[in-house]
Amino acid sequence: MELSVEKIAFLDELQDKLTLLLKNSPAADIERNVKTLISQGLAKFELVTREEFEVQRELQSRLRARLEILEARVQELEKKSQS
Repeated sequence: MELSVEKIAFLDELQDKLTLLLKNSPAADIERNVKTLISQGLAKFELVTREEFEVQRELQSRLRARLEILEARVQELEKKSQS
């Protein structure tokens, strides 16, 4: 099925009119309000980005390894002090 230039122009014009109609409709206001409410709700959760999460995970991992080393050293020192 081939569309003539006139039909394509008509469809383009119809699309433009529908887009303009939707921009000026209450639906656009509702969409903006919902987006704002969602953004405000998510802000209350104090979410972090994936990158920030990964940085904190790596930091925690390094701290855990260091803690294990220090705990082993404390145990060695306790054994030496008891001997």
